[in-house]
Amino acid sequence: MDGNGRWAKEHGLPRNEGHVEGLKRAREITLACLNRTIPFLSLYVFSTENWRRTENEVNFLMGLIRQNLKKELNFYHDNKIKVIHSGDLSALPADIQQDLFEVEEKTRNNLAITVNLLMNYGGQNEIERAAQRYLEDQGKKPFSDYLDHPELPDLDFIIRTAGEQRLSNFMLFRAAYAELYFTEKRWPEFGEEQLQIALDEFSKRKRNFGSISE
Repeated sequence: MDGNGRWAKEHGLPRNEGHVEGLKRAREITLACLNRTIPFLSLYVFSTENWRRTENEVNFLMGLIRQNLKKELNFYHDNKIKVIHSGDLSALPADIQQDLFEVEEKTRNNLAITVNLLMNYGGQNEIERAAQRYLEDQGKKPFSDYLDHPELPDLDFIIRTAGEQRLSNFMLFRAAYAELYFTEKRWPEFGEEQLQIALDEFSKRKRNFGSISE
């Protein structure tokens, strides 16, 4: 979900206002995916590299997360949204850790769509933590069972906004055969119409998963 700050700058607003608008798009896209019976949606909320941003911006983002996680519980329940978290919780503020635990517990029986919130997440970091668990368990299960949420399927489609054409450490293990889609639209501009354009493009892709096409 890239381009919040640039969108704000282009509109003569402080960078943080872009994050507020970006939160609205996350809600809109979640509902759009739900209405299209897309069962899983992963949102890159805060990466392990985002701590390098200014203290003001990091604090604002943490405040935005803190204000909205539990506030949206009725929204999750009304729409049967199950919320899970991927990433290393240890560096997040204790109250946000607790809120994540509570939201996961209270929405675990919602089955319409699973929304995976990636916070303090890095694809390399997830693989490192999974490898540590794999070694501690002496490899009794397949490696993927030691990822943050082994029940999640591999990625089908990765959408990146704001013109950047790289994965930026996003779910690297599960992205092996994902289709990639890049758009110049900033995240605050990426609404349901833009999502449909992306999905229409995805529907035209031929996926062979390493095999020879007919």
